[in-house]
Amino acid sequence: MSLKDGLILEFLDEHDLELPAKPLYRNLNRHGHEIGYSTVRQRLKELEKHGLLEKVDEAGYYHLTTEGKAYLAGELELNDIE
Repeated sequence: MSLKDGLILEFLDEHDLELPAKPLYRNLNRHGHEIGYSTVRQRLKELEKHGLLEKVDEAGYYHLTTEGKAYLAGELELNDIE
C-alpha cells in the first residue's frame, strides 16, 4: 500500500463517487491534494488488485468495494489484504 492509497479511497468514499483515473486525478488536485496522474492510474490498479476498489465498466470507472469501506473503517488490516 502507498501513502496515496488512503487519499484515493477516502476521497471516493467521502464524495460517494465512481470515477475513472483522469477525473479522479483532476478532482483530487482541485481539492488541494497534490498527486500525479500516473500515480492515480497506478494506484487504482493496485487497489483493484487488492480488492479495495472495483472497476465497474470498460470506460475505467472505479468504485469502493465492501472491503475498501471495511479498510477505511478500521475493520480490515493491511495483512488481510496484501
